[in-house]
Formats: sequence, structure tokens, C-alpha cells
Amino acid sequence: MESIAIGGIVFACTFGGALVGMMLRAVLPEHHVSPDSKDVVKLGMGLIATLAALVLGLLIASAKSSFDGQRTGFQQLAANLVLLDHALARYGPETKGAREALRRLVASNIEHLWPGDASKKSGLGDSSLTASGGSLIDQIRDLSPKNEGQRWAQSQALQITTDLARSRWLLIEENESAIPTAFLVVVVFWLTVLFTGFGLFSPLNPTVISALFVCALSVAGAMFLIVDLDEPFGGLIQISSTPLRNALSLIGQ
Repeated sequence: MESIAIGGIVFACTFGGALVGMMLRAVLPEHHVSPDSKDVVKLGMGLIATLAALVLGLLIASAKSSFDGQRTGFQQLAANLVLLDHALARYGPETKGAREALRRLVASNIEHLWPGDASKKSGLGDSSLTASGGSLIDQIRDLSPKNEGQRWAQSQALQITTDLARSRWLLIEENESAIPTAFLVVVVFWLTVLFTGFGLFSPLNPTVISALFVCALSVAGAMFLIVDLDEPFGGLIQISSTPLRNALSLIGQ
């Protein structure tokens, strides 16, 4: 998965930078690691550490906000699907075919987003879903209401299908990555420089190496979370299919 790969790259860069810094310390002339030199380098490291901390916080907040937005969108989508089924049920038995088509459409959405075989995942933008949704709208529009109650139910159903179509396209657009690649590259560069500075003024012993290992692993974990949250259907942390499955169990009842 992309999130695991990026986490691994960040760990390799940061921990590798720390080891490189330790090796450089052994070959640098003594005046390069004098107290005055250390003070200047530490000031630079402090600046980079502050920038990296701010950016990591912003990235985590952005990824979490995007993930929560997608999850809320699917909850609203599921609620509208149930409301559409209720509107069709109020219309009368003439909508039996439309309700069956709605049930098939929801089942198809679940299969496209959470398939048993991950290689078959295609997402909400699949053309077959668009065609099925259009066919359902046509069936509802072609109904011939015979009284005021049926006219109201048809109007409600058409309004809900419009809301569903709008929600679907919003979810498709929001599924695009909110984290630019260049942003990630710059942050990884800052972290690598920072860890190289840590190693440059650290003694070479198991305790220091273990501490830097844990720190690098923690930073890599943070980057993993950022990228994984930005992939709501492809990462280890995924949006739950429960709202749509619950809607599917209610449709047609």
C-alpha cells in the first residue's frame, strides 16, 4: 500500500540520516564540532524542527478533516437512500421495480467500494454506477401519478435522487488526494536534515541509536497516518461500509 511504502521511505531517510550524521562526526575536524559550531547548528535544527512540527500538525489535521468529511458524506448518502425507498413505498406498488433497482444499485455500490477482491475495487466513479443511477431516475420520472399523494411522493423521490447524485459527485471529487506530493517531499527532506543533525552531535552507542530509532519510527508512523487517512478506501484505515449495508437491509422492507 502507498501509505506503508511512504512510511518506510520516511523511516529509512530519517534513521539513515541519523546514522550518516554519526559517521560524519567521526571524520570531521575537531574545530567543526566545537561549542560555537554546535550552537549555530542547533539553532538551524531548532528552526527546521519548528517548521516540521507545524507542517506535520497541519497535514494530520487536513488528512483527518478529509477523512471525516468522506465518512459523513457516506452517512448522509445512506440516509438519503433509505428516505428514497420510503418515498417510493408511499407512492404505491407501482414502484416495486424502482425499489428493486435501488436495492441492486446500493449492493453494486458496496461491491465497487468494498469488494471481496481488492483488485476489483473501482470506486463511486465507475460508469456502470452512473448508468444504473440514470436508469433509476428515468423509472421514477416515468411514473404516472393518479392522485395528489402520488404526485407528492414522486416529487420527493426525484428531489432525493437529485441530492443523491450531488452527494455522489462531491464524494468523488473529495476522494482526490488533499496532500500534494511536493509537500511530502519537502517535509521528508526537512526531517532527514533534522535527524542528520541529531546524529552529528550524538555519541555512537546503543542507547543513542535506540533512541533515534524510536524517534524515526514515530515520525514515520505520523507520515503513515497522514497518507493512510488521505486514502479512505485504499489504506488500512478505511471508511466503514456499515451505513450503506444498514441502508441495504432496510430498502425494500
